[in-house]
Amino acid sequence: MTAYPRLRDHLLAHAVRSGDFVLKSGHRSPWFVDTKQTTCRPEGMLLVAEAALEVMPDDATAIGGLTMGADAVAFAVAAVAATRGRALHSFSVRAEVKDHGAGGRVAGVLAPGDRVVITEDTVTRGVSMMEAAEVVRHHGAQPVLLLAVVDRGATAAGLAKEAGLAYRPLVAATDLGAPH
Repeated sequence: MTAYPRLRDHLLAHAVRSGDFVLKSGHRSPWFVDTKQTTCRPEGMLLVAEAALEVMPDDATAIGGLTMGADAVAFAVAAVAATRGRALHSFSVRAEVKDHGAGGRVAGVLAPGDRVVITEDTVTRGVSMMEAAEVVRHHGAQPVLLLAVVDRGATAAGLAKEAGLAYRPLVAATDLGAPH
């Protein structure tokens, strides 16, 4: 059985809120999806990981994205994949270059040549995913899929298409009863 309906139900029960919200883009919205209310709960982590593993390419070797939105998703997917005999590197892309320690923008494991799933919890425009994809390329790895847990329905699919990247949301805003 696909994890999608259980994931959608979990999001509806824990993550979807209505009210007056200001989004990262600066736009106002009458609804908000706090996807971390799913990605940071044990049962939600498992549902996200199951749904992600159902759609990820078999040849993907790493998963990660821009911190904080990608972190819980990437780490849960990699952990669940390991229990199924699938080794996936996981990593975070820092917002800024770290100037101490090992430095750089990548924290975690990302090797040159990795085939990478870039992830994010909630996507509206897709800018964070595109930024993470650029960092991954700079690191010598290849983005193979942009994977959002929830797509609010704005420009992410279009940006991915323009960049020649596959894009797959696990749940769309309309699946949660929200308008585009």
